[in-house]
Amino acid sequence: MIEIMDTTLRDGEQTSGVSFSTKEKLSIAHLLLEDLGVDRIEVASARVSQGEFDTVKKIANWAASAGHIEKVEILGFIDKGASLQWIKDAGCKTINLLTKGSYKHVTEQLRKTPDEHLKDIRYEVELAHKMGVTVNLYLEDWSNGIIHSEDYVYFLMEGLKDLPIKRFMLPDTLGILNPHSVWRCCRRMINRYPNLHFDFHAHNDYDLAVANTMVAAEVGVKGVHVTVNGLGERAGNASLASVVAVFHDQLNLETSIKEQKINKVSRVVESFSGQAISSNQPIVGDNVFTQCAGIHADGDNKNNLYFNDLFPERFGRIREYALGKLSGKSNIRKNIEALGIELDETEMAKVTTRVIELGDKKEIITQDDLPYIIADVLKNNEKEDRIKILSFAFVLTKGLRPTATVKVEIDGQEYEWTAPGDGQYHAFSKALYKIYTRLDKPTPTLTNYAVYIPPGGRTDALVQTVITWEFKGKTFKTRGLDADQTEAAVKATEKMLNIIEDM
Repeated sequence: MIEIMDTTLRDGEQTSGVSFSTKEKLSIAHLLLEDLGVDRIEVASARVSQGEFDTVKKIANWAASAGHIEKVEILGFIDKGASLQWIKDAGCKTINLLTKGSYKHVTEQLRKTPDEHLKDIRYEVELAHKMGVTVNLYLEDWSNGIIHSEDYVYFLMEGLKDLPIKRFMLPDTLGILNPHSVWRCCRRMINRYPNLHFDFHAHNDYDLAVANTMVAAEVGVKGVHVTVNGLGERAGNASLASVVAVFHDQLNLETSIKEQKINKVSRVVESFSGQAISSNQPIVGDNVFTQCAGIHADGDNKNNLYFNDLFPERFGRIREYALGKLSGKSNIRKNIEALGIELDETEMAKVTTRVIELGDKKEIITQDDLPYIIADVLKNNEKEDRIKILSFAFVLTKGLRPTATVKVEIDGQEYEWTAPGDGQYHAFSKALYKIYTRLDKPTPTLTNYAVYIPPGGRTDALVQTVITWEFKGKTFKTRGLDADQTEAAVKATEKMLNIIEDM
């Protein structure tokens, strides 16, 4: 079993533009330890601010009550006990002590000799021991140190190896290593000090953080550091999701991580951080379990020929088959089967042709769109929309809030309402929801609103509005396409209203 230490709340928060609130940090800590099952979390740097102290104190109070306080760690500094006191006052029990792992750092940044730095470290470690604080020790810039000043690294280790230090943490601070150098450098440390616990901390400057972490684990480090969604300074850290998948599948290593919770936690961190997950990011990206080519779907129909060990169900997700110009009958059949719709071969051919036509226009087609496409192609009026937005009008006046008037048909009855809002779509939504409130009908929560405009700057370009909704514990998206952004959003909303009627 290899330890997973997550540093999303400390190193991950050093991502440019990311700052978690107290409630967000507490929520993420809870998800990481309780839902996901990481072994340890690094939640802050000591002495940053009073606000950070208050946040750490709340995390510590919860962790203590939940039996996790030993898993909560704080980055601290060599400052004659100031960090230690800060950590102890916050209610935590573990310091990740930052020391210098390269000769260049100790002589040029600290302007001290190796002997002076070793003396300072020893003082801090011994003081921590007296105060009842567990010490893990970061050798900052270790990767440069072991390559360019190996004797200094060994000098430091010889002076520290017999002290009460639980873990020695080896950071590739500037992301300079590759799998070959990780193998050599980690082996030197492990072979020389076989009885010590080493962690490896990767940065992703060359997009090698996951590969480097894999090799470090293969060589024999006992713990690795990750962040959710690969957050971190510059190019980020090793992604938790990818590292766990690699450990389980490529190295057959056991971890404490509950794979099915990975996607949920990633989405929460995405929301709190404001850093969007790339659609092709392994494990958690929107598209990574989506087959586009028709030949792949055909192969999946024939004994899952295009499957690998990364089954989406492992990570709380499902396999999807994209609909667009590359779609063949197999892609469309997979989507239609999922909807419980049966078509004969002639009908399937007509629907396939229509999907390809829409794909050629760069329209994004989803499984939710298929019933509408099928109805349109086959002129099937058996399932008529129960909700129809008959008309809407907006009034925009300088200095005044926009207003919207909406007329909607619900099960054959027409209703109309006018409402002001902070923008055109907001006014439209308020007017529509007023009608639903009068009818005592439930409405969903809008969780995300995205607009996609094709490049090129054409004034007649189609705009796709994608809205994410939450209703009765389920999350789903609807899309609208039009030359006008607001009208595209109205179309997406109309689709949503008809979907929730059957939920």
